Amino acid sequence: MPKRVLQGSVVSDKTDKTVVVLVERRFTHPVMKKTVRRTKKYHAHDEGNIHKIGDIVSIEETKPISKNKRWVVIATEQSGDK
Repeated sequence: MPKRVLQGSVVSDKTDKTVVVLVERRFTHPVMKKTVRRTKKYHAHDEGNIHKIGDIVSIEETKPISKNKRWVVIATEQSGDK
């Protein structure tokens, strides 16, 4: 089974070796036929503490690292606001 890869922005980097990534998904509502935005936060492992708030990152599913961490940061894209 392939590992899921998601893309989102870092909203917190306060904990050691961990970042919180906000992932947004868009879908069409089945009844209203309107585009709906849903967001979810994921705790991801950041070994070198190199990612900061506002960075756009890709995260990949992995085995459990701690109580909340099941994702690891694999890539960083360029942030548009810098």
